[in-house]
Amino acid sequence: MKVLNFGSLNLDYVYRVDHFVQAGETLSASSQSVKAGGKGLNQSVALAKAGLEVWHAGCIGLGGEMLRDMLAASRVRTDYLLPVRELQGNAVIQVCSTGENCILLFGGSNLCISEEQVDRTLSAFSAGDWLVLQNEISLVPRIIEKAYAKGMHIVLNPSPFHEKLRAADFNMPDWILVNEIEAEQLTGFRDPEKAFFAIHERFPKLSVLITLGEEGSRAWRIADGRIEAAVQPAIHVHAVDTTAAGDTYTGYFISGLAAGKSLAECMKQAACASAIAVTRPGAAESIPDKDEVTRMLLSV
Repeated sequence: MKVLNFGSLNLDYVYRVDHFVQAGETLSASSQSVKAGGKGLNQSVALAKAGLEVWHAGCIGLGGEMLRDMLAASRVRTDYLLPVRELQGNAVIQVCSTGENCILLFGGSNLCISEEQVDRTLSAFSAGDWLVLQNEISLVPRIIEKAYAKGMHIVLNPSPFHEKLRAADFNMPDWILVNEIEAEQLTGFRDPEKAFFAIHERFPKLSVLITLGEEGSRAWRIADGRIEAAVQPAIHVHAVDTTAAGDTYTGYFISGLAAGKSLAECMKQAACASAIAVTRPGAAESIPDKDEVTRMLLSV
């Protein structure tokens, strides 16, 4: 069993501020740094640190060489990274005094994925392998279709959500992982249970995870026509930077699914990993190793 993450890679320009900048306001930042990030890269690092063998596919743009090095240092395979003559995808991230963040995203090289690259990459994977996708790259619907035809397990994190994603066939993924805002964008319902049943009515085989910030997370797994539901409370810690919290949760949650763990075990493991990550600054570098998560699991 192999895991392929066809995903984004970003240079994160991180600014520490007292509060998020307002319209018309000029605000001084207390610090600035450039970090490795992008939802795809972060999730690959989390999957690898959770103990899975992961291949990351995507495009490295101009100025993005450090991102390949970051993946390799985290034991992520980079065989399917393609260099392109386009500015590296990047994000401008404000982190305020409470650890919350807001992000401005530029796709750049992440939008250079071609049909040829998709076909060539997926030819190396087989039925029963896992595919992880976000929505920061081009050709997501095509990637889903090709992977589904091969019999791969597909996990989609449709973030950032926009109208182009509606071209994807949501009957094909096994799982969709969203936060409460994305769930509302998909269904019109803020309430997580109502959002799930709206999704379930349209896509009856699709399992759903909804993360709820300080309220934890809820999930519904569809197996043999039955619905298994689980709730995971948030693990409260002092947050320093929440930038990669969701991606850390995603990586550890998927690693639990791939290992055949119960839904409750998958969610608790992911919650512990995410809780550790938010106590540290940065994105990919804040993601904990499996041993750290195991120790926290024993204490909560």
